[in-house]
This record gives sequence, structure tokens and C-alpha cells, in this order.
Amino acid sequence: MRKSPTVALQQVLTVAQMRAAETALIDAGASVDSLMEIAGHGAGAWVHRLAAGRRVTVLCGPGNNGGDGYVIARHLAERGVPVRVIAPGPPRTAAAIAARAAFGGTVIDGVPAVLPHGDVLVDCLFGSGLTRALDADAFALLSGLADRHHHRVAIDVPSGVDSDSGAVLNPGLPTFDLTVALGAWKHAHFAMPAAPLMGALRLVDIGVSAVPGAAIVLPRAQLAMPAADAYKYTRGLLAIVGGAMPGAAMLATLAARHAGAGYLRLITQGDPGAVPADVVVVREDPAAALADARIAAVLVGPGLGRDGVARERLAMALAAGRPTVVDADGLMLLRPGQGKGTGIVLTPHAGELATLERAFGLPGAGPKRDRAIRLAVAADAVVVAKGPDTVIATPDGQVIVAPRASSWLSVAGTGDVLAGIIAGRLAVTRDPLRAACQGVWLHGEAARHAGPAFAAADLALCVQQAVRAAL
Repeated sequence: MRKSPTVALQQVLTVAQMRAAETALIDAGASVDSLMEIAGHGAGAWVHRLAAGRRVTVLCGPGNNGGDGYVIARHLAERGVPVRVIAPGPPRTAAAIAARAAFGGTVIDGVPAVLPHGDVLVDCLFGSGLTRALDADAFALLSGLADRHHHRVAIDVPSGVDSDSGAVLNPGLPTFDLTVALGAWKHAHFAMPAAPLMGALRLVDIGVSAVPGAAIVLPRAQLAMPAADAYKYTRGLLAIVGGAMPGAAMLATLAARHAGAGYLRLITQGDPGAVPADVVVVREDPAAALADARIAAVLVGPGLGRDGVARERLAMALAAGRPTVVDADGLMLLRPGQGKGTGIVLTPHAGELATLERAFGLPGAGPKRDRAIRLAVAADAVVVAKGPDTVIATPDGQVIVAPRASSWLSVAGTGDVLAGIIAGRLAVTRDPLRAACQGVWLHGEAARHAGPAFAAADLALCVQQAVRAAL
């Protein structure tokens, strides 16, 4: 079986896209049985590592996800791992029937009167494609077995999760130590509320090709040192438009200092308080201050306020026509038509996203990625819909999903830090999408370096370490 190209291993597919990709493989000469063998043996290798010779229970459903389970069980048995299969119902697809026949080991048909204990449970009950809740019997069986095993592995996605949306169809689903995706990542692997249930994520390559229009996983940022002949203006002059509340703008400034820009100007409305010596404070009207043609990028929103003065400062920042990051209060004030065509990055959290949808007359329904795309199209902007399941969307429909970052980021001010990082990268790259992707990755990496229980100012100080990791 041929290997997938690198781009295919980065893609995130819907159920329909995955089915089409599998159909393309079959049209090219593969069979359902051969794909099941590849998927099952690949997943079985991950289970084998986790089991380390301990007893494994594989819960097999009636479809091809159950067929993968029979292949996994055979893979383990051939390697001397004690394994049993529980099948609440018989296999119903030709490939699953063949996989069960090839297993030849212990299968407990139906629901056991007494559920067994074991070391590792492998959930192959339904996997991806499920759009309705597990029935009471199936949910009780899965939950009961999960309670009786020390470790739990889900194959493709946990049963009871909507693969496309990340919805948890059964409240109270068990958590898993490991989820093994088959063929391609699915949106539920990264979307709330399902993602925290899945534990570590691993991918088994079955040879799928790149799917046009598919979302991708946020790649690791790859930065370069400044050119040998660089100076502060070629590195990028970033102007930060402050407002009534200086603290948020200062957090963004602290982050931007370490994100690679060569020169920072803080355009302040009043007294900004203590400012690092290398940040130039400008007490001018933003329209005048932003007239400097050397300005490479602008950040507006953190600490801006929401009164008439703040609205005017936002309008002046956007009218300057520079690539601009709009965050925080700026998002609450933004209206259709402002900043179009100038290279805008919007960084809304959930509440700000809903406000923008109302302002732009957009429906606030559907998966987060669809909402982000609609806003990106309406605003002609790159949208970073931030949160525990951050999604980046572009006006042409491209979607990049970020892997889970530290939950310690759930503290006031970390959004200002993200805005500062993205703005710093925008000053360097002049490319809104590239800056957004680099900024989100650096933000997560900075959180990793910051450790537990950090404050936003601590996070800003770790941006330099994140940049070092990306060089």
C-alpha cells in the first residue's frame, strides 16, 4: 500500500470527505478488506504498545469499525497479548464478517451478564459517522466496560461522538487515554466538547490522497533569523493603538516585543503607565501617528474601550490601510465595510464571535469552523476563532484547526498576548494568514514553556522561548 503524501497526513476530513477518499482508494485497486487490514494492524500496534502484554478487551460493533476491532484483536493475539472480543451483535458488513472469521479467538456474543475486568479496553463499537446518541444498552455496555478497565483506547473517534461537529451525543461518555485516527484526522479530534475525551492522538496512514478543500492541522511554526542586513524598519514597525484601559494594550505590547518585530510604537490615549524603555510612546491622534509609511502592521482593540472615542480610534486605525489585527474591544465595535481589502486579522473569542455575527447579519449556528468561514467571507478577513478549539479561517474557505493547547491559558489577558504575538508576526511577514498561523502556534508553545498556573504577563515573557523553538 502506498503511503499518503505529507499534506494528506495533515488534513482534517469530514465523514463525507473520508468516505470519498476511501472510495478513491478502492477505485484505484484497493479493497475494503485490505484497507481494514492496514487500519487494524496500524491501530493494533498502538494498542500493543499501551497494553505491554496486559489483558485487552475489544468491544466490536456491527459495522466496519467493529471489523477494525477484529483485526486489532488478531494483531494482538499473534503477538502473545491476551485478548477477548465482546460483540453485542453480529457483524453486518462483508469486510467485518471476514475479519471476525479471520480472528479465530475468544468472542463473547451479546452482553455478558457480568462485565469483565481488564487492563485495556478498545472501543470499536461505532466510531466515526455516528450522528445520533447510543441507545441505552450500548451506552451502558461501553460505560460499564470503561469503568472496569484501567486504560481505554478509542478507534477513529469514541463511540457516541459526532465526528464532524465534535458534539458529545451521550452526556457522560467515558474519557480515553488514546484515540487512534484511521486514514485522516477528523474534526472531532480537535473540536469541543469532544476533544478532551480523547487523550493522546495518533494517526494510522492507510494511503489516502490529499482532498481538495479539506481543513488542515495547524503546522509547527517555522521562523527564520533576520537577514544579515536587517534593521529595525525592515524587521517590521508595529503600531499598537491603545485606548482608555492601558493594561490590556501593555500585555499585547509585551508579547509583541518578543514575537520578532523590529520596532514597537504604542499610540496611547493617556498615561500608559510603566512602559519598557524600547517601546516608543506616541501621544498623538492615531490618524496622524499612523501616517508614517514605514509602519508595517497595526494592532487595535486591547484596552480600547467601547465609547465614541474608542469607535473613532478604531476607524482611524482601519482607515490607515495597513495590515491590521483587530482584537477585544475593537471586535465589539467593528462594522461591515471597515478595513476590507487591507489585510485584516480578527481574533474573536466565543462571545466576540457572536457579537460579530450579529453585526454582520450572519447566523450563529453550526460548527465553529463554518461560523469562522462565514465571518471571514463577510469581513474579508482572516479569522482566528480562539478558545480551547481554535480555528483559523480565510475568505476563500481555507480552514486550519489548532491542536489542543494548555488549559492554563484560561486566564484573563492571554487573548491580549495572542493578539500581540500575531501582530508582531504580521509586522514581520506582512501576510495575515501566515501571521495568524505562526501566532497561534507560538501562543500554545509559550504556554507550554510557562508551565502551570501562569498569569498573562508570565505568558508574554515566554514568547521568546517559543520563538526559539520555531527557529
